[in-house]
Amino acid sequence: MDWTIITFILISAIKTLAIIFGVVLPMVSYTVYAERKVSALIQDRVGPNRVGVPLTLFGGKKDFSFFGLVQPIADAVKLLIKEDFTPGHVNKFYYWLAPALGVAPALITLAVIPFGSFLNLDPILVPLGHALGIDLGFGPIPMVIANVDIGVLFIFAIASVGVYGIVLAGWSANSKYPFLGGIRSSSQMISYELSLGLSVIPIFLLIGNLNLTTIVQYQIDHGWLMIPFTDGHLSLQEILLWIPIAISFLVFTVAMFAETNRLPFDLPEAEQELVGGYHTEYSSMKFALFFLGEYAAMIAGSSVIVTLFFGAWHLPFIPSGNGVGLAALFWGLVNIAVFFGKVAVLLIFFIWVRWTLPRFRYDQLMKLGWYFFFELALANIFLAAIILAFVK
Repeated sequence: MDWTIITFILISAIKTLAIIFGVVLPMVSYTVYAERKVSALIQDRVGPNRVGVPLTLFGGKKDFSFFGLVQPIADAVKLLIKEDFTPGHVNKFYYWLAPALGVAPALITLAVIPFGSFLNLDPILVPLGHALGIDLGFGPIPMVIANVDIGVLFIFAIASVGVYGIVLAGWSANSKYPFLGGIRSSSQMISYELSLGLSVIPIFLLIGNLNLTTIVQYQIDHGWLMIPFTDGHLSLQEILLWIPIAISFLVFTVAMFAETNRLPFDLPEAEQELVGGYHTEYSSMKFALFFLGEYAAMIAGSSVIVTLFFGAWHLPFIPSGNGVGLAALFWGLVNIAVFFGKVAVLLIFFIWVRWTLPRFRYDQLMKLGWYFFFELALANIFLAAIILAFVK
């Protein structure tokens, strides 16, 4: 096999493992921790503050609480070693398949999101390669796993598969509450997918491309779509186009709340009405996979919002990592930190909304999706087209 193909497969595999196990899974764990701390702050409680380093196990006189930061690790260990109970009345094949279908789409969508500019590891790998007698100089590596030309369509296509996991979980449980939760979720996700898809069309009309890396480059050259003066100037064209872009951002963000089943749209798992909805009959690691899927979808949704509207990894006055030497490596790492910093801000916003707004009634949810956001997203396309025809 050609060495170039082997190198491409090797780099892609390393990037996939690094983004899932090095970034997404720890980010899910500490998003849960942040959610518990923020909800405690809103409700005037303390939140998790006990689980830390157990120094008494190693002969110390007192445990070090470490602000409760080890709580997510304790939660993960508890879910891993808990008894995996499968009720006798369920359809076992689909019951086992549903949690995997719930979490996989959220992780796959991350493959096309550019989470940094470039990372040039040659200052570390080339001397190591010389010592081993092999060439390890890869040059600047783009920080996207799959740079496909239909990036946004790929995300919509894969994310829509997630509803099958929820529907199968509700149906295979052979229980009325999970079944109702599954039905609610499928109708909710289908309803808001229309608004979600329509809301990004003004961006494509403006940029003329579906490739996410190209969309980021456009924002570097012309300013972020939601903050257009980040390139140092503000024109009449940018002011006029900001109106449909802001409407797109509003519709996309609200639809993302509905797609991820977050409050105020958590009707599929409304505890007061459906116990736990589609995951009522699940426990231990299978329940944890649904939990992981919800938070991974939230991270993926926040990443898409950052990429489409807030310049992804770009920050004014900070160069990209496309160069050589240790400086390029440093700026490449800074770009990655900037991207995940923006994602973290949006995650805090998701958490704040959940613990601030009450849940919608189901008829209100459907009316909002079909009677308001669908029409708004459709009218916004015409508005963007008219403005583009006028300014160009």
